[in-house]
Amino acid sequence: MNDFPILTILWVVPLVGALAVAFGPRGALAKQTAVVASLVTLVVAIVAATQFDRDGSGFQLDETHDWITAFGVHYALGLDGLGLLLVLLTVVLTPIVLVAAWNDAPEEDAKRWFAWALALEALSLVVFLATDVFLFYVVFEATLIPAYFLIGGFGRAKRSAAALKFLMFQLGGGLVLLGSVIGLYVVSADAGSPSYLYDDLAQLDISTSAGRWLFAGFFIAFAVKAPLFPVHTWLADTTEQATPATSVLLVCVLDKIGTFGMLRFCLGLFPEASDWATPFVVVLALISIVYGAIVAIGQDDVLRLIGLTSLSHFGFITLGIFVFTTQGASGSILYMVNHGIATAALFLIAGFLIRRRGTTLISRMGGLEKVTPVTAGLFLVAALATAGLPGLSQFVSEMLVLISAFDYRWYVGAIAVTGIVLAAIYMLWAYQKMFTGPNPESLDTDVAAGGAGVADLGRREVLVLVPLMLALVFFGFVPGPLLDVSNPFSEQLLQQTGVPDDGPRVPVDAASSEGDH
Repeated sequence: MNDFPILTILWVVPLVGALAVAFGPRGALAKQTAVVASLVTLVVAIVAATQFDRDGSGFQLDETHDWITAFGVHYALGLDGLGLLLVLLTVVLTPIVLVAAWNDAPEEDAKRWFAWALALEALSLVVFLATDVFLFYVVFEATLIPAYFLIGGFGRAKRSAAALKFLMFQLGGGLVLLGSVIGLYVVSADAGSPSYLYDDLAQLDISTSAGRWLFAGFFIAFAVKAPLFPVHTWLADTTEQATPATSVLLVCVLDKIGTFGMLRFCLGLFPEASDWATPFVVVLALISIVYGAIVAIGQDDVLRLIGLTSLSHFGFITLGIFVFTTQGASGSILYMVNHGIATAALFLIAGFLIRRRGTTLISRMGGLEKVTPVTAGLFLVAALATAGLPGLSQFVSEMLVLISAFDYRWYVGAIAVTGIVLAAIYMLWAYQKMFTGPNPESLDTDVAAGGAGVADLGRREVLVLVPLMLALVFFGFVPGPLLDVSNPFSEQLLQQTGVPDDGPRVPVDAASSEGDH
């Protein structure tokens, strides 16, 4: 066990920052406190990452303390390759989002938004670090509190209804998960002594029928969280009504808990049940890929469009997880990271543009590349990354998933490929409608000032987008650092499941040296 509790410090720092912002003074000082807390969290995460042995097995930097002894519950944290990448994604995106949202809310409300954002970061970090299933469940549910107030307290006119719909879906999934969590206690108690520690549960010999019922509870909750068809309908409403900065935290961080849970718990604890459910899950993933993309094409609200693109992308991630190959699992993990980067860029640029134009409707923009060339250029890069353009990071993830899908069943891969074609359509269509065509001066006067009145991105806005753009390009050509972390985890997970890994083997160094294209 790790003597220095660096993982505890990692989530306590943003939580303390949230309390300091909530009970401290209003105005710029509250925002500055929040940004400083998020940057300190980033530094702590980097220190933890430097101590992580990518060739090691199991959980590292672990901390385990008794919590509720009678039920075998522990305060237990640990870090593996999957958790490390999602922790780093979280701590990198949070300060970017805080700076991007600097002027989004009135001064009297800003401290509440910044405090809830830091609270969501803290709880999300615990989710990615928890190695006790009961602790995971408690924090899994606790993330709904800041998320609900971020959605319902800030945004557009129907935000309260969107927040309630979000909460109802998530609570429903959480209640199903609770049933499986209780079931795990019964199974472990029958085996000798109750324990919720992940390593103890992974060694249990769970009967086929019990494993399948327990798997169902976990999978339904994670399908809602991800989201996956048909429990996805809260997603578009939420991204449409919430602020763009809130949507980044929800879609790029919080929703990753769903696919994280599928890897960690569904495959890790219930491998037989996961293999048994694979045909059904693959069908849901393919429907999500195609349906999400088709519905996105017809959207006129840019925030709703970006939200629906994520339904399609989470279908890709789920598909990679359940084809049961090392390459598919690694592709899914990379997809989580790269989707978070590209989608964050899309939401933030859309938010900057909405503030200038006074509308979220794609049809009411047009011609903006003439007066906002920097905005147009950066949006195009993020859009092309979302569409899977070679040379940008999401292409690598999609290729790994698609290769595994074709290896699983050729027709599964063929259907999944249509998602890439449709992605090019909805992203290029959105760019064309928003940035080309008639100049904003020709639009109706009830929309924000056109022509010279539409300012390009300022220095603060460019500053928050530069790290995202650099990551999209860098990991498109050099995915090796991400693969070095994800591959050992994926290999260990597939060995643990006992399901034959029939996928092609691609050495990390070979993939990196060839640029993955």
